[in-house]
Formats: sequence, C-alpha cells, structure tokens
Amino acid sequence: MDNLKDIIIIGAGPVGLFTVFEAGLLGLKCHLIDALGAPGGQLNEIYPKKPIYDIPGHPEILASDLVDNLMKQISPFKPEFTLGETVIELTKDNEGIFTLMTDQGTMLRSKVIAIAAGLGCFEPRKPALANLEFFEKKGVDYIIRDPLKYKNSKIVISGGGDSALDWAIYLVNIASEITLVHRRTEFRGAPESVRKLMELSNSGKINVITNAEVTQLNGSEHLEGVVVSVEGGQPQTLDAQFYIPLFGLTPKLGPIAGWGLGLDKNAIQVNTLDYSTNIPGIFAIGDINTYPGKLKLILCGFHEATLMVQSAYKIIHGGKDPSFKYTTVTGIKPMQ
Repeated sequence: MDNLKDIIIIGAGPVGLFTVFEAGLLGLKCHLIDALGAPGGQLNEIYPKKPIYDIPGHPEILASDLVDNLMKQISPFKPEFTLGETVIELTKDNEGIFTLMTDQGTMLRSKVIAIAAGLGCFEPRKPALANLEFFEKKGVDYIIRDPLKYKNSKIVISGGGDSALDWAIYLVNIASEITLVHRRTEFRGAPESVRKLMELSNSGKINVITNAEVTQLNGSEHLEGVVVSVEGGQPQTLDAQFYIPLFGLTPKLGPIAGWGLGLDKNAIQVNTLDYSTNIPGIFAIGDINTYPGKLKLILCGFHEATLMVQSAYKIIHGGKDPSFKYTTVTGIKPMQ
C-alpha cells in the first residue's frame, strides 16, 4: 500500500501548483494528479503564449511564464506528480482516509483531497461542418498552443468572444492574413478588445466579416480554403491554410460527478470558510467550485488555496491549529 500523503491535489493548474506553496509553508507535502502530461493546466494546454494582466505584481505575464514561475516557487517543497493519468475512483474508509485510483492503476492515499481541476474535463465546441474531422490536425485547430505555427499563413478564425478576439489581435503580426468571422454584428468580448479589433479592421490589418459563418472547408491533404456564407449576400471563398473555430469549451466533471459531492451544474458547491465540500476532508478550489459571488479568476483561486490548507492542517494534525507566521519573518524552509 502506498505511503499516506499529506494532501493529494487533483489538478496541476496554477491553483493546484500554488496550493503546494501554501501547504509547504505549513510543513505539508503535496502529491498532484493531472490528466495532462505536464503541469500548468489550461495555461499550458490552451493559451501558453497569451498574456495575463491580473496577476498581482505582474503588469503582464505570459501564461507559460506564470507556470514556470509557480514551478520555481514550489520547488523547495518537493511536490510529487502523477501526470497523464485521470482519477476514476475515490473511496473513504472508517478512519477517514481516502484512496484514489487512476485509470492507469496508480493508487494514492490521504486524509485530505483538494480538487483544483479547473473546468474539469473539457472539449471544444465544434461547428457543424461535414468534413471537419478530416481536416483536424490538417489545418483545423481548436486550441492555439504555439502562435509561431501560423507564421506567414492565411488564417480564418470563427467566434465573437474574448478568445476569438484576443487571438485575432495577437496573431496580426504573425500571420500573413487574418479573417475573423462572426455570426452577429455585436461581439461578446471585452470592450477594449472590440475597440482594438475594429481599429485593426479599419486599418486593413484584419478582415472582419459579421452576420456570417463558415459553411464549408476545402482542400485535399491539407486545408486550402473556406467558404463563408453571409446573411443576405453571396458566399465568399477565402484562401486559408488554417481554420480556428473558437466557440468556447464544454466543461464536464467526468468521474468527479459520481463522488457524492454537492453540485450546481458543472461546479462543486463549497463553504467559503475554507472551501470545504459536503464530504469532510475534500476541498474544491479554483474554477471547479461555486459559491455566492464566485469569480473565476486565478488570483481568487490562490486565495481559496491559502485558506484551504489551514483547515487541511487541522485534519492532518488531529485538530491542532497551524502556527501562522509571515514569510518575511520565517523565510522559506525547504523540505528534506
């Protein structure tokens, strides 16, 4: 039987990683499990080169750089990782010890489980196009991991939310030609992003087509073009090496949904005292949880993790309160 872990964290995104730091300050060691093959969660998987502006102390930081910094920050506490595996089963014995089993047969045990799984399992919302699957990985992308992949290429992006607008703006100096297609005239993105988009459109740097949608993909071995149908107008055929439909993600809790946790749609209900769930010993932090006033921001997840580990300490140490001290006084004490 595996040794008992202090805290098992399901999810190695930014909130899961920061939990390691806060737990380490209390002398608690963490083991993280993630279905992805590397730490970082959505930051590395979906938008590694996208700038983030609301991390305190960083006027602007790339998502991948934030992950790198978090990994450096937690390195003194020597976290353990199980990556590329999904937790499929959770049980609790009479002594209050949880046993987790992954789809690869890994078994881990702990008195405390922190679910920091972001949106849970997620998949992109795909447009209804006849030959869409054929062109996947042949010019159709749902997630932008490496912007330089599109250097000097003609790109068509579909969508009207923040992701579509932000990537269209970001790629304008990388791609040779960008067309943004949206079904409406109004955009759902942030007002500042809409303003930037329209400036680029007016200057001829981005082709914006509204009241329209992509209805056909053309090409043989690789995407060569798309057909755009415009409301009240004639279809347009555009040359394109890449088509990127950005209609958002469909979140799913996956196996977590069957663990008896209090749920509200696709989120786990928690007590804001310490972000505990209805099952003693299980906490939910970050985008996976819900409570009145919840904001899905990384910095809010950091706050939740900070309070959560205080209660985790009590569970691990038989109700004893942790001794809170400022790091400016104690510094960082690496684990042996």
